[in-house]
This record gives sequence, C-alpha cells and structure tokens, in this order.
Amino acid sequence: MFIYNIKLSGTKMFKFIFIIIIAFVIFLCGIVGYKLYKASVTVNDNISCSGIPKLTNKNYSSILKTVHENVDTYVGQKIKFSGFVYRVYDLNKEQFVLGRNMIISSDFQTVVVGFLCHYKEAETLRDNVWVEIEGTITKGTYHGDMPILEINSLKQIEKPNDEYVYPPDEDYIPTSVIF
Repeated sequence: MFIYNIKLSGTKMFKFIFIIIIAFVIFLCGIVGYKLYKASVTVNDNISCSGIPKLTNKNYSSILKTVHENVDTYVGQKIKFSGFVYRVYDLNKEQFVLGRNMIISSDFQTVVVGFLCHYKEAETLRDNVWVEIEGTITKGTYHGDMPILEINSLKQIEKPNDEYVYPPDEDYIPTSVIF
C-alpha cells in the first residue's frame, strides 16, 4: 500500500488556478478571433456574385417600403430579386408588378406586394410565372411618383419553397444604398 503525501501551499495553489484561468481566457480569445475572421471573409448573402444587392424573404418588404418612401435616394441603383408576374387592369403592355405574397395575419392571409417593372417584352410573360430579374430603379408615375424597375435581365425560375415575405421589420434601418 502506497500513501502519497502531497504538500500544497497557498502560493502553489494560487499559481495553478491562475494558469488555468489564463489558459481558459486564451482559449476564449481564440474562438472569438476565429469567428470574427470567418465573418469578415464570408460573402454577404444579400450581395449576388455580380455585386448587385439581392432582396431576400427577410429584407424584401423593408426595402420595398423604404424605396417607395424615398424614391429619389435610390434612383439609378441596381437590384436583383425574384417574384411572380402580376398584372392589374390599368398597366400598359410593357409593365407588370413583380409580386410576392406578404403574410399579414397569423392565419396566413396574404396581400400581393412588389415593384412595378418596365420590360419591353412584358406581353410575352404569362401571369403568375416566377421570374428572377436584375433591374435599375428609376422614378416614374403610376397614381403618383413611384419607383419603377427598368429590367436589364430576366429569367424564368421555379416557384421557391418559401414564396412568402413578411411585413417590414420595425428594426430595419434604411441607408442610401440597398443591402
């Protein structure tokens, strides 16, 4: 039978605990540093490969509202997003609304929201067809001043899994550039 007699002094115990705490702090700093580095090199999901801001389900209605309220600020900016072709009776043959269904209540009642678009070949598009567009924001009139997207490119896509957008986020902070 072996008996170990370990003699611990207060200074040795303090040094041991101090080293453990320092090692833990260094470990935490490494994790935080790695996350900051990873976040700085991650591509922003709202910017497409072409460098054009892309609307998502999360920011769609906030940006739509901001652009409609401040048309002059956003004229000339390019934007990319998807939606379905939606027409109302008083649009001309080169116009349509690129719409999305916005959920307005807990029982999934929706309303169509979207940007008015100008496209020379709009007549060739069927209603309710899903398309992805890249366009430039211009200022036009339709029952008053409003943004109109001049479509630069358009391609037909499949209906997305999550086709709904949500009301504008009260915490959204508008800037002079769309993100």
